[in-house]
Amino acid sequence: MSPSDYPSFTGVEPFGVERSIEAERLHRKRMCALGYRIFGALRWGQLGDGHVSARDPELTDHFWLLDWGVPFHAATVDQLVLVGPDGRVMDADGNPTGAVNTAGYNIHMPLLAARPDVVSAAHTHTGFGTPWSANVRPFRALSQESCAFVFDQALFDDEEVEVLSVDGGKRIAAALGDKKFCILRNHGFLTVGDSVEEAVGWFVMAERVAEVHVKAPSGVPISDEAAAIAAQSMQPAHTGWRVFQWLLRDLVADPTVVG
Repeated sequence: MSPSDYPSFTGVEPFGVERSIEAERLHRKRMCALGYRIFGALRWGQLGDGHVSARDPELTDHFWLLDWGVPFHAATVDQLVLVGPDGRVMDADGNPTGAVNTAGYNIHMPLLAARPDVVSAAHTHTGFGTPWSANVRPFRALSQESCAFVFDQALFDDEEVEVLSVDGGKRIAAALGDKKFCILRNHGFLTVGDSVEEAVGWFVMAERVAEVHVKAPSGVPISDEAAAIAAQSMQPAHTGWRVFQWLLRDLVADPTVVG
């Protein structure tokens, strides 16, 4: 079964489908709003922390974020705003509008600029990811899911947990390099993907891996050889995409609610 054959459980188009610019923009925005809803269903972002971005397919130095103050569980396509490289925030019609999470701009703008292959980045503060990040240690191969990350992870060993500057975001981008997952010291996790679905799927999977690490700190890892075999199916982009499909089916009763 090839990745393009994987079913879309909720009516979302199959993995890797090509679309027109207009259709791709709407798709990315829908997936972004649904990503926020998935985070909200998991009770993440309740303190206003966190963000999921979607690069615009035409204005590629612009990206979409949820308007500041909108609860994650209430995210819709219409409540996403377009953020320019200079931090200017516009609504879908190009009119100046509200604001976005400052750290959201400071992190996502330089990261997306540094990684033209990335469509989306995801970050929020979680019950296991943030505690694990305080250990300032990478994941080990303690579970099947951890094999998605052990060969594709980075560590941002920096104390700027507020990320009050674009320079802070540039340092995060430099630490991430060409990886899909970064542990932000004392802060939490950051994931990226070549689709919104992938970035969100990886983030939730990383949180599950962190739970294992926190609950089994002395756990015995599997060998590098066994982890490499598991990584062949756990590490590719379509795995993150499939995780998103399962999450969507389980946590968002009606995905059309986002518009």
